Amino acid sequence: MQIATQKDTNIIKVPPQKSLSPWAMARKKFVKNRLAMISLIFLVIVAIISFLAPFITTADITKVNIGQMSLEPSGDHWLGTDKAGRDVFTRLLYGGRISLLVGMSCTLFVIVLGTMIGSIAGYFGGTVDSLLMRFTDFILNFPFLVFVIVINAILFGRVSGLWVLIGVISLLSWGGIARIVRSKILAEKENEYIIAAISIGCSPTKIIVKHLLPNVLSTIIVQATITFATMIVAESGLSFLGFGVPQEVPSWGNMLSSAIEPDVMQFKLWIWVPPAIIITITILSINFIGEGLKDAFNPKSRR
Repeated sequence: MQIATQKDTNIIKVPPQKSLSPWAMARKKFVKNRLAMISLIFLVIVAIISFLAPFITTADITKVNIGQMSLEPSGDHWLGTDKAGRDVFTRLLYGGRISLLVGMSCTLFVIVLGTMIGSIAGYFGGTVDSLLMRFTDFILNFPFLVFVIVINAILFGRVSGLWVLIGVISLLSWGGIARIVRSKILAEKENEYIIAAISIGCSPTKIIVKHLLPNVLSTIIVQATITFATMIVAESGLSFLGFGVPQEVPSWGNMLSSAIEPDVMQFKLWIWVPPAIIITITILSINFIGEGLKDAFNPKSRR
């Protein structure tokens, strides 16, 4: 008995390890995703360089220089000049500011509006849900391009074209987010803790903000990354067609509009290839970040 007692006293007790929270586990899995991390670093670098453009280059982005039209890349102009003699590298930096600003602003408005409408529809249900979802269906079926062209024609010269574009894109793009948030809220509100909160008299606003939205926040974050990429594509496409950002304001889409001319497309690649490449890589980076977040928040993922 003495030997057994002595052995028992020599046993080292290992303290139980503290389990990670779902957010900590998601962050850990996301950091391990190399492609997502590389994409995030690239996107941050592009954003920083674009918004610091006034400190990086001093070239005028609007001044027309007839003597330097369509110059090939050189030491003075790293990416050459465009048809108006403006430095392509400078316009690429300033264009990134506009394209990223439009993308981020539209994403913020779309997520806020879609989350608000989806939460209200999912929580209250019944007539409120039916009315909001029919309105959402109307927005989803609305002719996006036609509406943008009409609004630009009406407000041209009266209101800043950039903010008109942001407002129009935002007002016509929140429908998908609203449907996704509504479906998540419908499933989440059936849990016992929500029923308990209702039974003790919590207001609908408090239940939605403090109990429901935190539990669907991971889905909203993933959708925000996808929406960000979509908004940049929308701005670039509309600007390329001449219905987006005003031509006097540099953006990646406006820079691509020069590629419409066959001469520029075939023989002056430096004018349109740089914005095309940066748009492609930026969109891919955002999509990779979105996929990384989706895997990180997926409890079944073992990555």
